[in-house]
Order: sequence, then structure tokens, then C-alpha cells
Amino acid sequence: MNNGKLIVFSAPSGSGKTTIVRYLLAQKELHLDFSISATSREKRGEEINGRDYYFLSAEEFQKKIQENAFVEYEEVYKDNYYGTLKSELERIWADGKHVIFDIDVIGGLNIKKQYPKQTLAVFVSPPSVEELERRLRFRQTETDEKIQMRIAKAEKEIAKAEEFDVILKNYDLEIAKNDAYKLVYDYLKMI
Repeated sequence: MNNGKLIVFSAPSGSGKTTIVRYLLAQKELHLDFSISATSREKRGEEINGRDYYFLSAEEFQKKIQENAFVEYEEVYKDNYYGTLKSELERIWADGKHVIFDIDVIGGLNIKKQYPKQTLAVFVSPPSVEELERRLRFRQTETDEKIQMRIAKAEKEIAKAEEFDVILKNYDLEIAKNDAYKLVYDYLKMI
């Protein structure tokens, strides 16, 4: 057992978790490194294997499942997998850093279940479902149908918020970033 920690940030799409995680990664004194997920989906645009994701074929992904190589994984759609490789945690811990995740709610809770004593699980809460919808529409990156799917998923995810160690309210991004910093800093001091 090493003394590396796991910091999980989960939230519905549009809650600001990615912005908060990027902010925390920039705070060098926290010694954080980002967990790169594996996926069986095709590369998009300028994505690079080993930087954005570890791109695997569905067959390779299934083989790794059989080998018990994942901390957690999920089949989002038929043959469309996402997951966290155990080797990714080992890579970051070997570097003397703590692992930070920007991950969906189910994945976040699965990590917490597997590493209960090493994990701080944070749920980033939007002010309301209405505000979440407004943020998603403001991005102008998705169809109306896709936004409605994300809102329906968000309502299910918000119902699981109580299962996390901390609910971080993101009503104001600057305050949320500062609150997240304090949470992570205090948690890492407990080592």
C-alpha cells in the first residue's frame, strides 16, 4: 500500500468540474497528476493517444477487463467503453504524485468503493437543474435532444450526491475553485 491519494471530482455535465480540476492541476504544491482514461471510442479531432485518452479497440478493452486491469470501467453504449487502468494509478504514484479524476458519478463512486481510505470523493453541484441547462445551452456545442439527455442523466446523478464525501456547490466559479483547493489541500495534509 503506498501513501498516494485519489481525488475524485464527479458531477453532471456543465457543473464546472473540468474547470475546477484544471485549476487544481495548475497548483504545483498539491502534487497532482491527471488520470488519463482508456476508451474504445474513436479519436476525435486533435486527440492524442496517451495524452487525452488511451485509445483501445473494443476487443483490447474487453481483454483488459478479463485481465482485471481496470480500477473501474463502464460500457456507455454497445462496445463503447471508458475506464481507469490500474497501471495509470501506479504510473502517477511512482512519480510521487496524487491522482486526480474528472469522472462520471458511477465511476467516481466505484473508485471510492475500491480505495475507501485513500479517496476523497467530491460531487460538484450546480445551483439548480435549470442553471445546468442554461450552461449547456450557452456552450452551443450540442443539439436540443442531446441537452435533454444530459439533463435527464444529471437528475439521476444529483440524486447520488449524498454518497460522496463532500458536496461542493458551484454557484460562483471563483469561490468553488478556492473551496476545492482548500478541500484538497486539507485532505492531502492528513497523509
